[in-house]
Amino acid sequence: MTPEKTWVGIDVSKASLDGYLLPQGTSLQVPNTAAGVRLLIEQLSPTPPHLVVVDSTGGLERTLVEGLQQANLAVAIANPRKVKGFAIALGKAKTDKLDAQVIARFAQSIPLQPRAVVDESSQQMSELMHRRQQLVDIQVAEKNRLSRVAQTVQSHIEEHLQQLKQHLEHLDQQIQALGEQQADWQRKNQILQSVKGIGRVTAALCLVELPELGKLSEKQIARLVGVAPINHDSGKHQGKRMIAGGRTRVRCGLYMATLVASRHNPVIRSFYQRLLARGKLKQVALVACMRKLLVILNAMIRDNKTWQFPT
Repeated sequence: MTPEKTWVGIDVSKASLDGYLLPQGTSLQVPNTAAGVRLLIEQLSPTPPHLVVVDSTGGLERTLVEGLQQANLAVAIANPRKVKGFAIALGKAKTDKLDAQVIARFAQSIPLQPRAVVDESSQQMSELMHRRQQLVDIQVAEKNRLSRVAQTVQSHIEEHLQQLKQHLEHLDQQIQALGEQQADWQRKNQILQSVKGIGRVTAALCLVELPELGKLSEKQIARLVGVAPINHDSGKHQGKRMIAGGRTRVRCGLYMATLVASRHNPVIRSFYQRLLARGKLKQVALVACMRKLLVILNAMIRDNKTWQFPT
């Protein structure tokens, strides 16, 4: 007889990791420390769960995820908005705190893709890319602030912008140097940048934030990034399609790349113009182009082939 699958939901906080196992209905709690993660793994290892699902907390879950992967336990990181929507469907109030039991039920009910294992170099690259994005966000905020402040303050902002520019240049050098040490990274980076519209930043973002690239089907990769259209149909009513969830940072980077590709990449430009000719709104057409570009990148990495213009 096939043993029943076990699903584990883990609610992450700064101080603790609260877990809930289904269908057993048992709870557990350990400190959110390296020692606590080891204890959690010891408790789960005798009967390895089908999937451990962790709520995304902006970094507090990192030690846990790395520990679970090192122990060869399948782990997925859940989008908090999707879990919150699932909780509301279960009758929870919007203001209720998400707990481990809700996360476990979400894991049991919604198909989730286990997080791909990344090596130490890729983890370092991820940290550098995260820091780069933080500095870019600060840079944009300072530029927007510059025209709205008194002249006496402008010099301070301009000085800060110059410092940010130098920091970004240094980070870019670190990212490039680290990438040059990894043959697999260089190969994939070369493949991605062979596509018009994909620059070094977008290529690095895809490799860091989307290690599943080239390993999933078209539908799976689109759903993972959040560019698969979601319908809102009811009976005979056909609602508007929309995209949501997924890897937000990848989707944002892909959007900017698609803007460029819709003008300079012959395949994406032609597809974009056909959609507009059929009466599609520009934003709808761009999202469709995002999905097409992502599918192309996925196939290129899978097949280990650089861009080739279709004949």
